[in-house]
Amino acid sequence: MTSQQERSGLLFAALCALNGGLVPAFAKLTTDRAAPLFVATTTTLFAAVFAAVVLGVRGELRLLLQRTTGPRLLAIGALGTGAAFVLFFTGASRVSAIETLLCLQIEPAYSLLVAWLCLGHRPTRRRVGAVAVLLLGITLAVGGHGVAPSVGVWFLLATPLCWQLSHLIVLRGLAGIPASVLTGARYIDGGIVLLLYWAVSGGATLPRTADLLHVLPLLAVQGVILSYVGTWFWYQAIARIDLARSTAIVVPSIPMLSLLASFALLGEIPSMRQWLGLGLAAGGVFAFVTAPRTVEQCAVTQQRSNGVV
Repeated sequence: MTSQQERSGLLFAALCALNGGLVPAFAKLTTDRAAPLFVATTTTLFAAVFAAVVLGVRGELRLLLQRTTGPRLLAIGALGTGAAFVLFFTGASRVSAIETLLCLQIEPAYSLLVAWLCLGHRPTRRRVGAVAVLLLGITLAVGGHGVAPSVGVWFLLATPLCWQLSHLIVLRGLAGIPASVLTGARYIDGGIVLLLYWAVSGGATLPRTADLLHVLPLLAVQGVILSYVGTWFWYQAIARIDLARSTAIVVPSIPMLSLLASFALLGEIPSMRQWLGLGLAAGGVFAFVTAPRTVEQCAVTQQRSNGVV
C-alpha cells in the first residue's frame, strides 16, 4: 500500500463518516412521515435511478449482467441494501435517532468477527477488550430501565451485520470491479429485491398526499446523497485501506455528527444514561482503532491477492 493510496483511503473514509452523520436523523424524519417499507423502497429507487444514469454514462450497465459477477452483485444488493434497509428503517421508526446511531456502533464487533472467521485475521487481545467495552456501552445506553430493549433496537443491531457480509462478498469475490459498479449494484439490484418484497408482502401503506409531498424531497436526498454517494465513498475507502480499519475509522466518527444533526433536525438531546453509554462505546471504538495492527499486513496481502489494492 503506497502512502498516496492510504491518504486517499483515509479521505474517502472521512467523507463517508461526514455523510453518515446525517443518516439517523433523516431516517427518523422520513419514517415518521411514511411506512418503513415505503421509505426503504422509495429511498432505494431514487438511488437506483441515479446509479443507472451514472453507469449508463460510463458504459458500465452491462457489467451488472455478466455471468461471472452478476450473481455476486445481486447478493451485495440483496444483503447490503435490501435486507439492511428493511431492518434499518423498521428499527429507526420505533426508536429515537439517538438510539439508532448508538445501535449502529456495534459494526466494529461484526467487522472483527467477520475478519477473523472469514479472512483469518486473528484479533488481538486489545481489540477483543475494546469490543467488550463497546458492547457494554451500547447495552447501557439502549437496554432500557430494567426491561428488555425494544424490537426496533434488535432490528438496528442486526443491520450492520448485513453491511459487513456484503463487504465480505466484495473483498472475496468481486476483485477489480469499479466502485461505481459496486455502488450501482447495491441500489439497482437492491431496488429490485425490495420491489419484489413489497409485492410479496402486499405492499406498504402509502402516505397521505400532503405527507407524500413533504417526504419525497427527503427521500430523494436520502437516496441519492446519503445512500448512493455515501456508499460510493465507502467502496473507494475499502479499495485502498483494509475493511476492519475502514470500519473503525468511519463508525466512531459518526456519533458526534449524528448527535448534532439529531439536535438540529429533531431537537433530540441524549439522556445521562445515553451519554454514558455513548462514552463507553466511543472509548471502545477508539481502543479498537489505536490497537497495534498486527494483522494489517495479512489484510493487505489478502486484498492484493484479490486485486482490491
